[in-house]
Amino acid sequence: MANLNTDSVKQCTFDAIVIGSGISGGWAAKELTGHGLKTLVLERGRDVKHVKDYPTTNMMPWEFEHHGQLPSSVMEANPIVGRCYAFGEDSQHFFVKDKEHPYIQKKPFDWIRGYQVGGKSLLWARQTQRWSDFDFEGPARDGFAVDWPIRYKDIAPWYSYVEKFAGIAGNKDGIPQLPDGEFLPGFPLNDVERYFSDHLKKNYKDRHVISARCAHLSKPNQIHIDQGRTQCQNRDLCQRGCPFGGYFSSNASTIPWAEKSGNMTLRPHSVVQSIIYDENKGKATGVRIVDTNTKESKEYFAKIIFVNASALNTSLVLLNSTSHRFPNGFGNDSGVLGKFVAFHNYSANIGAEYDGFKEWTTDGRSPTSGYIPRFRNLYKQETDFLRGYACTFGGYRYQQHKYEGVGASLKEGLVKGDLSPWYVGAQFMGETIPKATNQVSLDTKLKDDWGVPLLNVSVDYDDNDNKMRKDFIEQLTEMLTSAGFKNIRPSTDHRAPGLDIHEMGGARMGKDPKTSILNEWNQVHACKNVFVTDGACMTSTSCQNPSLTYMAITARAANHAVDELKRGNLG
Repeated sequence: MANLNTDSVKQCTFDAIVIGSGISGGWAAKELTGHGLKTLVLERGRDVKHVKDYPTTNMMPWEFEHHGQLPSSVMEANPIVGRCYAFGEDSQHFFVKDKEHPYIQKKPFDWIRGYQVGGKSLLWARQTQRWSDFDFEGPARDGFAVDWPIRYKDIAPWYSYVEKFAGIAGNKDGIPQLPDGEFLPGFPLNDVERYFSDHLKKNYKDRHVISARCAHLSKPNQIHIDQGRTQCQNRDLCQRGCPFGGYFSSNASTIPWAEKSGNMTLRPHSVVQSIIYDENKGKATGVRIVDTNTKESKEYFAKIIFVNASALNTSLVLLNSTSHRFPNGFGNDSGVLGKFVAFHNYSANIGAEYDGFKEWTTDGRSPTSGYIPRFRNLYKQETDFLRGYACTFGGYRYQQHKYEGVGASLKEGLVKGDLSPWYVGAQFMGETIPKATNQVSLDTKLKDDWGVPLLNVSVDYDDNDNKMRKDFIEQLTEMLTSAGFKNIRPSTDHRAPGLDIHEMGGARMGKDPKTSILNEWNQVHACKNVFVTDGACMTSTSCQNPSLTYMAITARAANHAVDELKRGNLG
């Protein structure tokens, strides 16, 4: 009997365990398996194989039962996820429906999730900006949150490393607050976007419109071909899953790469309940999971554990991992676990019209748009709010009348027919300040279908967010007016936090174990063989999209883990 138990434990023992298979989990799997570590990847959702499991990817509009729209019954049953811009008839199978994993909103919060192999890497907007020292030094400058334990120089080589593998389209723009990277050719701005860019260069020394950097293969290199990926086709159907691998996802890139190593074991349908801590050894030894199909409990063991379940779910797992050593959650000696959650403020936009360039229109589609990098509070505190904001910027025209015909006559009518004026729009992307009052916690009574306490979410805007949003409207109105745009229409909405889908914090990095959960290598201060490299690790949010930073931080931490393992410091 003892031998049988020993054999069973051996079958469930690996060198490394990765919890989650999204953008950061996929990178952890790729790096760890690439160094020869036998790695178990646990995913709470179903398996999704690249191309094979993209059921709508090549469907024509008329092939959808509701022509792309969702029935009112579906929208009424999903008031939270139904507010997400990408939730539609062609993509609903990649989203968690509202009743599938409930949570408790202490304050309104729209938690958008994708439970499947690849996670939300199948659904992200694919915008990839590096952070700079303006971002990493922000907390130290103004005293909100705690000082980051790393700076741009620490992560810059890893930005380059992941950019080359993932494939990032962009231009060398020479903007200090938005460092250049290892780029494939950028997607061009259209004429009106370029006109506004030129106007800002002439009239504002610190403001720019650039082609937004994005994780699309504008011109694949050999490393992308080796992954089985090919050039982006500009289909603008990314939320369906891309059969070409034209944009970066775990499914098209890192997970197949890890699988090809022969060192990965992928286990979908596996909800992680908690991390196992050995009091005698003083380290984590494995994880407890529940099989979502059988409801069977099981334990897996490893020398190192990477927690990449997405920011709020990672906080949930850590909070639920209690022991005599960690009665208040795994690694929570500081008491800050689940606290200092922050997000991006997308609650404003502005539109306008331009009366020129009537001889031109757009042709085809683009997977990206223009982008205005942060220009507030960079070199000094110049406003009544802290930190700053960026925004998207895009221009377009549309047909004002329907045209009939077929073939060439229809196309000519569509291209040369009665076009609207040029419209432009900008979307606000503001940094929020991490605060202890913005937090998640475990409910003391209610549990989900897998025996895990429901998550209480208490996250909200503050006065800093309102002041920043007001400044965005004032500055963009001034900039558009000076460039000759007319009918300028700012608007704000009352969306709850969460629809930005950029929640961060809960298990933040920091220099001091008394005020943070993780060190500069993303190791839990009090248990060095557990790493957290998804959004939960973030000390502050900047105003750039965070996914590229997750990738770089994960690759950096995984390689450090391998080095430490070789030195005998983690085994």
